[in-house]
Amino acid sequence: PEEKKVGLTISPDTPVEAMLKYADQIDVALIMTVYPGKGGQSFIEHCMSKVRAIRAAYPNLDIEVDGGVKPQTIDMAAEAGANLIVSGSGVYKAKDMAENISIMQRSVEKFGNGKIDDELTPIRSDNE
Repeated sequence: PEEKKVGLTISPDTPVEAMLKYADQIDVALIMTVYPGKGGQSFIEHCMSKVRAIRAAYPNLDIEVDGGVKPQTIDMAAEAGANLIVSGSGVYKAKDMAENISIMQRSVEKFGNGKIDDELTPIRSDNE
């Protein structure tokens, strides 16, 4: 059987301490960077302080961000310590979905997973 993992999510208004209290019991910390329930919202930058706090306390924990993630916001999330992302509108509303996915993947590989430029996934295009 596949290994099961446990995640915990906090919304933009939830203090990071609510997650830190249980972070040693989880496999994935999900930081919502929009208010749950409606797609296409803008990325809430102040949530990056939560990502930084969790990364500082738990350097090996998977930290995921969800909401408003697109090529223009991915570096903020990855540099703060997110190593997993979810993007809806940032992909589906793109002129080139493959390119947006690869741009975001490269940012997470570089800033979230510590890869060097030569190791990054190549940028792709829908035209390939």
